[in-house]
This record gives sequence, structure tokens and C-alpha cells, in this order.
Amino acid sequence: MIMTKLYKKSEITFAILWIVAYVVLSSLADQLSESVGITKSVTAALHVAMSLVLFFWIRKNGLSVKYGFCCPSVPAKRFLYYLPLAVIASSALWSGFSLPYGPAGAVCYVISMCCVGFLEEVIFRGLLFRAMEKDNLKTAVIVSALTFGLGHIVNLFNGSGRDLTSSAVQIIFAVLVGFVLVLIFLHSGSLIPCIVFHAVNNALGAFARQNAMDPKLEMGLNIALIVVLLGGYLLYLIKVFPKKAE
Repeated sequence: MIMTKLYKKSEITFAILWIVAYVVLSSLADQLSESVGITKSVTAALHVAMSLVLFFWIRKNGLSVKYGFCCPSVPAKRFLYYLPLAVIASSALWSGFSLPYGPAGAVCYVISMCCVGFLEEVIFRGLLFRAMEKDNLKTAVIVSALTFGLGHIVNLFNGSGRDLTSSAVQIIFAVLVGFVLVLIFLHSGSLIPCIVFHAVNNALGAFARQNAMDPKLEMGLNIALIVVLLGGYLLYLIKVFPKKAE
């Protein structure tokens, strides 16, 4: 199989190709979805297909444990029961509940975003991180987090409607989330908590009330989430868990 041969030849190249394919195809699918008239309709189908291919390929090649398809080896209380992540995920509904994309669009959006949670965690926290970890752990952590965050630059060009400021905030947020999630994966050995958070955090956007909050207040809350909650949680993880040998 081509995927297996490429993987055995170079895990890093394999990870990069998945990142490029995911970003490019998702952007094209979003545009096609808008042409169809149902948000994320084409994108949902693409993401389901990519998720199934990656999941069954990992299972077939006996890589489930390596890429975190297992229960965490560390009790949840060591991670504060992931409560900071639950608060962050709930923030999508702080301004109210609605169906901005309509029933069909909401279903497609949720399906797509749940798959995004799976794909991005496996690609960035799994494939890329594991490929680099064996050479330099610190570099692997940094690159995994930064590439995940910088990947959101695509929102400036895919018609998402985000301006430069909101995109910059999202990128900073994504970078910090990337650091938090890669540390959870590193110390627990499981990608499941990361996938669940990522999927729920994204999927709840299908029910968020658009433009219901004052822009300045919304920006202030986003900054508070980034600096206080997310930044504090990251510092906690760094302090509580000992450094692993590189």
C-alpha cells in the first residue's frame, strides 16, 4: 500500500503530506459547500472519508497505541479533570444558542467539526509529533504546537469572514491549545482527551449565536481565556509534570 510504504520511508514526510492534503482539500471543500448552498456539506463528506482512511490505516498497521488510541495512563485528576478545556469549549455558547446554519447545515457542520477534531489531533499531535519526538522532544513539542496554530492562517483566505485581528487572536489561541494538548498527549499517552475536547469545542460552533455579543466584550473574553485560563493551564502542566529526557 502506498501510504504504508511512504510512512516507512519517512514519517515526517508522511505527516507533512497529510497536513498539506488536509489544509488544501478542506479549503476547496468549504468553497464547494458554499456553492452547493449548505454549509460544510462537501467538507463533511471529505472529512469523514479522510478520518476513516487514517483510522483504519493506523489500526491495520498496529499503530493504535503509538498514536494514542488508548486510555490515558495518568489519572484525570492530574490534569485537573480537563476542566479548563471544558470551560473553553463551553465559551461558544456564552452569547446564546441558535441555528445560524439551519438544520441541514448544522448537521453537516457538527459532522465536519467532529472529524476535524480527530484529523487535526492525529495529524499534528500524532503523526507529526511522534515523527519528530525520537530526534528531539522539545523541538517536537514546539513544532507540533506552532504548525497547528499557524495552520489557522488559512482562515484569512478561505472566505471564513474573519478579519486580520480576529484571525491573529485565533492563531495565538490555537498555538496555546496546541501546547496544552501535546503536553496532555505526551504525559498521558492518550490522544482521546485531546480528540474529545477538540471535536466538542469545534462542533459547538454550529449552535453559537452570531454577533450577539459586543465586539469589545467578546475580544476581552477571548483574551481572558487565552491569558488567564489557557495560559494558566499550560503553566500548570509544565510545573506538575517532570521533564522527559530528550
